[in-house]
Amino acid sequence: MFTGLVADLGHVARVDRTADGVRLTVESPLASELGEGDSVAVNGVCLTAVGICGDRFGADVMHETLRRSSLGDVDEGGRVNLELPLRADGRLGGHLVQGHVDGVGAVVDVHDEGFARVVTVEAPAELLRYVVEKGSIAVDGVSLTVAEVGDATFAVSLIPETLERTNLGAATPGTPVNLEVDILAKYVEKMMAHPPGARA
Repeated sequence: MFTGLVADLGHVARVDRTADGVRLTVESPLASELGEGDSVAVNGVCLTAVGICGDRFGADVMHETLRRSSLGDVDEGGRVNLELPLRADGRLGGHLVQGHVDGVGAVVDVHDEGFARVVTVEAPAELLRYVVEKGSIAVDGVSLTVAEVGDATFAVSLIPETLERTNLGAATPGTPVNLEVDILAKYVEKMMAHPPGARA
């Protein structure tokens, strides 16, 4: 379980693509806090750390994850948002993020508004149904508050700290982003469709 508060902006040192999947090698000081088999969120995707050596760790990305996320588009030299799992005694500073990406959206507009930057993202209809104004959403693993919802898009407003500490600061129209909607919304929808005691 994660909170959507990015701990470091990692450097993609190597990308090995094969018919079986993709192995990412990421460079970050956070590697020293990882053990073999530990979970780590990479651009909002929960992956398993392997091959840890110094300030580098590897992570295997299987076909299901490649289909559901933008990790297949990551190139050497790219920057990725990293977060370690929430400790049981830690603070929930963002919102509950599983690291189970629901799908990929695309940035369609970026503009400054005072010291903030408004980023508008086009999202699949099956995900946008769970997005509400002032609700929470994870974009590339970053916990954000939805500022506005349109027919096919939603907008978030990023403060300077977020722009500096995450890869969203470099987002431009056309940039693909991983989206994870609020899990609570999906549970509520299912319970409303099949309330306890209801006949099938």
